[in-house]
Amino acid sequence: MKLGVFDSGVGGLSVLKSLLEAKLFDSIVYYGDTARVPYGTKDSETIKSFCLQSLDFFLQNQVDMLVVACNTASAYALDSLQNKAPFPVIGVITPGVIATSNKLKDKNSQILVIATKATIKSNIYAQQLELAGFYNVKSLPTGLFVAFVEDGILSGALLEQLCKHYFKDINAPSAVILGCTHFPLIANTLQQYFGEQTLLIHSGEAIVEYICANFHIPQNQELKHLQFHASDDTNSLKNTAKLWLGPLYHKVSP
Repeated sequence: MKLGVFDSGVGGLSVLKSLLEAKLFDSIVYYGDTARVPYGTKDSETIKSFCLQSLDFFLQNQVDMLVVACNTASAYALDSLQNKAPFPVIGVITPGVIATSNKLKDKNSQILVIATKATIKSNIYAQQLELAGFYNVKSLPTGLFVAFVEDGILSGALLEQLCKHYFKDINAPSAVILGCTHFPLIANTLQQYFGEQTLLIHSGEAIVEYICANFHIPQNQELKHLQFHASDDTNSLKNTAKLWLGPLYHKVSP
């Protein structure tokens, strides 16, 4: 099967890493809409329009399944993408909520959702968590984390100070949903800040669990093709992929 992975930029590489580790697909094509990033600061209709335009890339590449590895795109455009695409389209939000529900048996657990401004404004995580029986949910926009990750600040005093700024009024929750695909890159710092008792919900891991549970896909597939494309500066995307994916970085298209 050929998998498409879509993100507004490079953050979806963290989801791609989990998919590569799971060995579910022999061919993967990643597309980042880097010319129009970030989506997290834009209005809902603009986000939807950008996503539908990007869908044309995956239609041309004849993928069998599409993972929308962007929380903001999943919040505002998933239904539109699913209605237009002739293949399954999976967002990151529902798998994240399912993973949270599977791992937290106490419905009174305190859950913190951190994400971009647009994702938080959509209120989609809180709504889906409430449907799953969780009412003790706090949602917090933490957009500066995105800038830190893209500047390569993945640990250290500056990042720790930003954690203190955002979380100064928050006691250690039972779980933190990493509602932006950049955030797994700073998971170690977040775990240290909240403590080992706090569960971190990672979109990539949740997507893999969701696909395995809902689709009959043979595992241990040998990866034959891995391609990277972007709406602007594909070489920069490839360089970031090399850095973030490490040994998993495989065969790249010209």
